[in-house]
Amino acid sequence: MTLQEMYEKRGQLVAQARAATDEITKNTDDSRVAELEARSDKIFAELDDFDKKIAREERVATAERSLEERAARNRPNRGNREVEGLDGGEGGEGEQRSADQIQTEYRDAFFALMREGGDIGAMTPEQRALLRQGYVENRTQTVGTSAGGGYTVPTELAKAIVEVMKDWGPMYDPGITDEMVTSSGNPFDIPTNDDTANSAAALAEAADLTDDNSGDLAFGEVSLAAFVYATPWLKLSFELLQDSAFNLEAFVAKKLGERLGRIANRQLTIGDNVGDPNGIVTASTLGKTAAAVAAITGDEVIDLQHSVNAAYRRSPFCRWMFADTTLAVLRKLKDGQGNYLWTMGDIRVGAEDLLHGKPYSVNDDVPAIATGNRAVLFGDMSRYTVRKVGSPLIGTVRERFWPKVGMAGLIRFDGDLVDTSAVKHLRLA
Repeated sequence: MTLQEMYEKRGQLVAQARAATDEITKNTDDSRVAELEARSDKIFAELDDFDKKIAREERVATAERSLEERAARNRPNRGNREVEGLDGGEGGEGEQRSADQIQTEYRDAFFALMREGGDIGAMTPEQRALLRQGYVENRTQTVGTSAGGGYTVPTELAKAIVEVMKDWGPMYDPGITDEMVTSSGNPFDIPTNDDTANSAAALAEAADLTDDNSGDLAFGEVSLAAFVYATPWLKLSFELLQDSAFNLEAFVAKKLGERLGRIANRQLTIGDNVGDPNGIVTASTLGKTAAAVAAITGDEVIDLQHSVNAAYRRSPFCRWMFADTTLAVLRKLKDGQGNYLWTMGDIRVGAEDLLHGKPYSVNDDVPAIATGNRAVLFGDMSRYTVRKVGSPLIGTVRERFWPKVGMAGLIRFDGDLVDTSAVKHLRLA
């Protein structure tokens, strides 16, 4: 039995012990209580035995890792996997290996792991050494035993996942919002300043400058955390994992990317800032209130656009954002001369469709046109910062779904509008 299988078996025993304990209530008769206590004692005895076995296996695994690492360091003409290449010296000794080659090796080892059903014991020592660079420990400091961790997604796969996530909504797209990538998830504080109310004044001859502290800069702060979101299990058949002709990489990237994309776009759009990101709809300020409860006029769209300061409107990231059903309504609006507010772009030159001269993003997580909803956003979307922590992680489980293999993705991110004057919304009455 592998170490991972022992962890999974231990978790099952803990769950069984909990179930037996919870079954004992004040109304349980004495004979049943004695039976449940005996069962619980038997489970805990087996649990103690597993703890000893796990401790031994962990010591052996640690010793094996030490030997493998020492052998890798002493192997002649080895490549340095911690840097982009190995300096071979004047005589050209040593193997020159680029970052792309190192990433390719890790990628091959990663998908070999998936083909083996997540069994690290079935890998070669070289593959295990490669995978160890991308292993992340995620043990939970709570009651029970959780999975030990997961492996970071190879760069190519991570890029594919992010591309799919963009397709599911614009909020994760660095071409629309501001992107900040960090290697750790520690809180990240961003200073803010609004100096738009301050100006200068005429100064009479020989007069003293004003010294009443009115010219001091007032700073605020936006703190970005790193909320964790995980996909449901994605179960792959044993045959599919071993079918080398099947494009497993594209399949996994698409499915996990779709699932991660849905939650990321939703939380970055309408997150309530309580254990979740401060979504752009929630963080935006009121620009215009529509007169009707379920309709928008052309004049109200213009009023919303001009409620945002011209300094933000000049930004190349300034745009509209609304749901597709709202777009259908806006495309029918006309100005006083009967001209449509919506303008078709030109795909031949890469020109986007426009609304009042500005591009737009369709985001179906923005509330639809209905009573009290914030249905239309406008402003400089680059003032919304999306903080991303490293690459996604993929975890595998073998026993639970045997003979299938369960895979799940995990991602960490946060977001907030660092300048609340930059994006405003139109709210229905």
